[in-house]
Amino acid sequence: MQAAVYHGIEDIRIETVPTPEPGPDEAVMRVGAAGICGTDLRIYGNGHHRIPEGETRILGHELAGEIVAVGANVTALKPGMRVGIAPNMGCGHCPQCVAGWTNLCADYTAFGISLNGAFAEYMLITQEAIEQGNIVPIPADVPMHVAALAEPLSCVMNGQDAVNIRPGDSVMVVGAGPIGLMHVQLARLSGARQVIMSELSDTRLEEAAAQGADVLINPARDDVKARVLEATDGEGANVVIIAAPAARAQEEALDWVSRQGRINLFGGLPKDRPTIQFNSNLVHYKQLMVTGTTGSNVRQYRASMGLIVAGRIKLDEIARPRLPLDQIHEGIARSKSGKDMRVLIEPSA
Repeated sequence: MQAAVYHGIEDIRIETVPTPEPGPDEAVMRVGAAGICGTDLRIYGNGHHRIPEGETRILGHELAGEIVAVGANVTALKPGMRVGIAPNMGCGHCPQCVAGWTNLCADYTAFGISLNGAFAEYMLITQEAIEQGNIVPIPADVPMHVAALAEPLSCVMNGQDAVNIRPGDSVMVVGAGPIGLMHVQLARLSGARQVIMSELSDTRLEEAAAQGADVLINPARDDVKARVLEATDGEGANVVIIAAPAARAQEEALDWVSRQGRINLFGGLPKDRPTIQFNSNLVHYKQLMVTGTTGSNVRQYRASMGLIVAGRIKLDEIARPRLPLDQIHEGIARSKSGKDMRVLIEPSA
């Protein structure tokens, strides 16, 4: 089969590799679509501690496809099933796994990181993924390129679960990339009375408006704090979600949020510049909650796929462009440029 094989920093090669064969407790999926996300870009540019130097890996963890073969002991999956897969598996017995937070397991495994992922024509599905409930059937009327985005949507759900958006809340989102637009839609679905979007690109602000954002702010020309206070009758946003790797926005979020407001630091900062400074007295005297989230658990993945299947979240306009496997380098470049939405690779196209 053809695969985009990661050999090291900025070194991905289209190669012919053996097509995986399932063991007795495993399955094989033909990949329909796989998204290129920020994690893939960070691995490409900086490496990953789960991929030791000298090892190769097939990246890609936002995925959907069709089961083509199952092992003798596998009864939950059948050839022809269309599925999405939550990519993270835990050890199963640490406190985080027992509580259902397999994404926070210190000894996790993950497709596209520690295991071969979906930038290939076929992908092996491990016993752990099948036994831990990571495989989720999808109906025939849900396109593969849309179903693949259940994974980033589940990460968005994790972030919003942490700040508990309630009906009537004013929600501010910083960053109108694919993740930020998912935050807009999910906040609306959770009952937000208004969604404020802050974004430097006017084109992306227009995208946010199309997805349901009510107030559009461009920090390059707007006084962000003044605009937020104006939109919220002087109170500030009840919830602020920093959906971009923006240290300054993380610091200034304390000025934008209301008393007893909730802040989610959704976007991670660059590894060489991870430190911010903010006025902790604002946290104290405004009685704020500041939280961070990473990844998602299987429950959130299943819930996200359910929203997609039910048509409550619309991702078709976010799932673009779609490129064949041999254009993986163009896909990486377009993802890094920030000009597109979520670039998807379709290995079977």
